[in-house]
Amino acid sequence: MATQSAAPAAGAGSEVTADPKRWWILAVICCAYLMVGLDLTVMNLALPDAQQDLGFTDGDRQWIVTAYALPYGSLLLFCGRLSDMIGRKRAFLIGLTGFAVASAVGGAAPNFETLITARAAQGAFAALLSPACLALMATTFTDPKERGKAFGAVGGVIAAGGGLGLLLGGALTSAFDWRWCMYVNLVFAAVALVGGLVWLSRQSTSRSPMDIPGVLLACTGMFCIVYGFSNAEEGWGRTATWGLLTLGGLLLFAFSLWQTRAAHPLLPPRVVIDRNRGGAYLTVLFVGAGFFGLLLFLIYYMQTVLGYSPLTSGTAMLPTVLSTLVTTIVCGAKLFPRLGPRPMIPSGLLVTALGLVWLTRIEVDSTYAASLLGPLMAIGIGMGLVYAAALNTGTSGVRPEDSGIASATFSAGQQIGGAVGTALLNTLAATAVTSWLTDNTDGRPTPLELQTAAVHSYTTVFWWSAAILAGGAVLTAFLLRSGPLPAPGQPAEDAAPGQPGTHAETQPA
Repeated sequence: MATQSAAPAAGAGSEVTADPKRWWILAVICCAYLMVGLDLTVMNLALPDAQQDLGFTDGDRQWIVTAYALPYGSLLLFCGRLSDMIGRKRAFLIGLTGFAVASAVGGAAPNFETLITARAAQGAFAALLSPACLALMATTFTDPKERGKAFGAVGGVIAAGGGLGLLLGGALTSAFDWRWCMYVNLVFAAVALVGGLVWLSRQSTSRSPMDIPGVLLACTGMFCIVYGFSNAEEGWGRTATWGLLTLGGLLLFAFSLWQTRAAHPLLPPRVVIDRNRGGAYLTVLFVGAGFFGLLLFLIYYMQTVLGYSPLTSGTAMLPTVLSTLVTTIVCGAKLFPRLGPRPMIPSGLLVTALGLVWLTRIEVDSTYAASLLGPLMAIGIGMGLVYAAALNTGTSGVRPEDSGIASATFSAGQQIGGAVGTALLNTLAATAVTSWLTDNTDGRPTPLELQTAAVHSYTTVFWWSAAILAGGAVLTAFLLRSGPLPAPGQPAEDAAPGQPGTHAETQPA
């Protein structure tokens, strides 16, 4: 199947010219993906103001985040296949419009229930928009050099989106109020919508029917896993937590068995059995577990210990944002086409792990220049190396009709990793605080002792996050293949021609 919006390759000997609109398409996709990335963290700094305005309890506060994460994580695989069936352009425009409408409703919410409903709708439409964006990239850019540049740019946007969300959330909350953290999405959506209508072309669609049993198993299993880990943030002793996690694990195991027998599987095994793509999916799982929860603890440290305002906390993340953007774009364009994923992904994970180890030196009276600036830049460089390679690799070599589900698998790995990591790191932090106070106080801690206990919990989290990322570096170093990715039409080194998952299947018609 050939896409109508993008030519196969523009390399030497190619008889088909590249889409002249491809760089405008890249700009549109970056704008849409930036909106989704910002929304993952932009509300974090606005929660106290929203709580005061709408009058919901501390127990309800977590639902502002959970209501977004549940539909987003649960529907990714279904929406990824749906985008293959209805066409990536249509999926992109529907997801973008729905996300914008939900943001407007959330910004104008008169009560907690309306805000939660709007956040859930945002998550559902993000689950359609996110894989559509990556699938458009995969089908638009097929020349290895241009693909490296394009995925480097998108990777920089994704990796930096969380930090930019903290900066923007702090600025909007300080200058206006929390509602502008929702309204700001309308600006990005309007620009991307106009660009999508003008530059995106109609693409081919998959004629395979929807795998209904696979959808039910995958969506229910993902819902149980994400919801279970969200409950675990309040404590691991709850029966509901372990019940949900066990049920989710069983459902996903049943889903994996069903995919090997289904006539038209939701997630064809050929997508995930390739070593490079499987390594990319594992990479984002480790990044989600070891990195995204970390942002929350950094903000806690800056605000509760160092006394930074929301705007100052967001601004303090700029070195991470800038170093991530520069590294992703430069390395994606220059290094990845020549080296491939194997040297870049493990190296990026190790650099990020070393940055986290560097962060363990923080104290109650640390200064930004001495204790935070260097580690934040190192973490940004490491994440830049990872995203410069992982995004490209996770969508490389798939059939055009599978590009949506391959992109959704990449996003699902990131979402599950984030749910696991946030719950695990919160538990480790709470345990570290309790342990320190028990060992070092008489039960009536002073404010300084409370701050010292908090810093101890943060350094404990940083050590564990570093260990998670270092483990991911070792695993991906063994799993990923050496050398650059095969060009379209070239078979992979260790796959026989004609077998599922080989690059020999991906030659455009």
